[in-house]
Parts: sequence; structure tokens; C-alpha cells
Amino acid sequence: MILTERIAYTVRRFFARLLKRPRLDLPLLGGLVALCVIGLAVLYSASGGSAAQVLNQSVRLALGFAVFVLLSRVPPAILRSWTPWFYAGTLGLLVAVALFGEGRGAHRWLDLGVVRFQPSELAKLALPMMVAWHLNDRVLPPNWRSLAVAAVLIAVPALLIAEQPDLGTALLVAVSGAFVIFLAGLSWLRIGLIVGAAAASAPLAWQFMHEYQKNRVRMFLDPETDPLGNGWNIIQAKIAVGSGGFAGKGYGASTQAELDFLPEHTTDFIFAVFSEEFGVVGVAVVIALYVFIIGRGLWIAAEARDTYSRLLAGSIAMTFFVYVMVNGGMITGLMPVVGVPMPLISYGGTSAVSLLAAFGILQSIHAYRRQTFD
Repeated sequence: MILTERIAYTVRRFFARLLKRPRLDLPLLGGLVALCVIGLAVLYSASGGSAAQVLNQSVRLALGFAVFVLLSRVPPAILRSWTPWFYAGTLGLLVAVALFGEGRGAHRWLDLGVVRFQPSELAKLALPMMVAWHLNDRVLPPNWRSLAVAAVLIAVPALLIAEQPDLGTALLVAVSGAFVIFLAGLSWLRIGLIVGAAAASAPLAWQFMHEYQKNRVRMFLDPETDPLGNGWNIIQAKIAVGSGGFAGKGYGASTQAELDFLPEHTTDFIFAVFSEEFGVVGVAVVIALYVFIIGRGLWIAAEARDTYSRLLAGSIAMTFFVYVMVNGGMITGLMPVVGVPMPLISYGGTSAVSLLAAFGILQSIHAYRRQTFD
């Protein structure tokens, strides 16, 4: 009876906290809303004026902001206590994808009837949370034993995602965990040893890559060797970016999207459409917005009082930077095509919700920054 009353009291306190006015970081929230508005506007143009697609994305963004507000009210101490369960549940979903997943040429999606989503997007949040949880009570910078455990925590979900196969997402998930280790104060000597070992294992990793993944690397090095085949995506994206010039062709005037030369012009290559329509000026504005959001996230990390919050907030901000850098490099031919969307601009539900959930956690860390947790 006492246990039941205690559980009921805890639940009442939790929901009472959720109903209070959220202590949001308004500059960060404003930057995220601005990005989403830009994304919806570009989506309408890139999709040929499809109101249905814009409506679908709006609903997903609304769901994402609902999760954002919900998580902003959960103290980091509670998030930390939930972390092992969230990580274990994500691994279970990744195993379910391996057994029951679906998709075009790759098993990356789970269809639960009511909703269809990619569990790999959850791993982008669950993994850095788990590595931060692991390092929270340990002496920093981490010793080799702590690093070995962190490496296992990173490797398990990364390998499950790579097996789908989705090497690009697997690398991004691994990077999110690596940032936590980096922010824990890892010495440059150990960083050099780890990077050297990774570089030395690259030839071995090449042998296990699928042929289409090898082709992406080959086309990155020289897309002109197969301009009508594997090199088509990079070439058309570069044409779209280059034809935008300084001021762009104008809203809705992307010939690469309109004439369907540019593949995946609402998802992976939507920023190429934006570049063609708004040119250097528009790209500079959006990049400045991204830089502001990333900088704000790093400021929140610096203000955090406990190790878990500091490592997690820093990893979220730096991983967001990597998403922007990889997609921007992909459409300009500076990086291989790896299927990474432009954050909060590309069309996609699971990605948008998971990103806004991550920023909801950042908001929580900001709201409770004056508190310390045991």
C-alpha cells in the first residue's frame, strides 16, 4: 500500500512539473523555429508545390516540438536514471530491424502499423546519453579501461546499423559517442593513437563494405567516370549549387528540381535546391543560423554543472554540426554521398523528431543548470 501511494505521488509530481510553464532558452528555440520555417518553405518549392508533403512535415515537426517541450521539463537527473533503459530499448529495436525490418534495398524501418520509423535515429540520442552515463561517475579524463567499455557501448549499435546496411548513419552514431569521449578530456596522445588505429584499419574495413558503398567513395574521388550512373547525384547537385550564383534564381525557380534532374530533391539534396534558388546570400544566412544554434548548444554545455549534462549537451551540439557539415559537403562534392539529410530542412519524420528531442534535452540542461545532481 505504501509503495503504491509512493508511486502515485511520484507520478503526480512528474505531471505537475510538466504542466508548469517551461523555462525555455528562447534564443535557441527561436533559431530552431526559424530553421523549420525555412525548411517548410523550401520543401514546398522542391516538391513542386505539394501542400500534402508540407502538411505531413508540419505534423511531424509539431510532434517533434511536443517532445521538445516534454523533455525540457524532465530534470537531467531523471534523464540520467532512464538512460540505461533507453539504450537497451534502442538496441532491442535495432535487433528487431535486423529480424523484421523493411525498406528499399536495405532493412532500416520498423512498421508498427500505427507508425513507421527508423530506430537508428533513436540511436543518435541513446548512444551519447549512454556513454555520458558511463563516464559520469568515473575519474576524468578516462583511463583505458573506461575507454574500452565506452568503445563497446559505441560499437554495438553502430555495427547493428551498419548491418542494415546504413554505413553513413552508423558512422554518425559512432561519432556522437566519440564526441562524449573527446569532451571528457581525452589526451591528444590517446586521440592520436585511436585515430591512427582507425586509419590503419581502413583497408580492412574496405573489404567488408558493400559494392554500392565502395562506388560512393569512387564517385566522390572522380564522379566523371560514370556521369550517367553512380556519379549522377554528385554532378547534378554541384550544378544546382553552382547555378545559384550570388543571389540565386529566385524562390520556386530551381530548374534542377523542376525538371527532375536532381535526385531526392526533397530529402538528402534539398539544400542544393535552396542553394540554386537563393544563392550565396541565402546559404550564408542559413549557415549563420546553424552556427548560432551550435554555439548556443556549446554555451549550454559550458554552463552545465554536472558531468553527465556537460558531456551530453556538448555531444548534441557537436553532432548537429557534423550533420550540417556532412550534408553540405555531400551536395558540393567535398564528401561522399552518404544519405545524411540537412537537419530540420530535409523532408523526414523520424529525423526531425529525434533532433528536436535532442534539443529538448538541451533545454532541460539549460533550465536546471543551477542545480547539481549526485
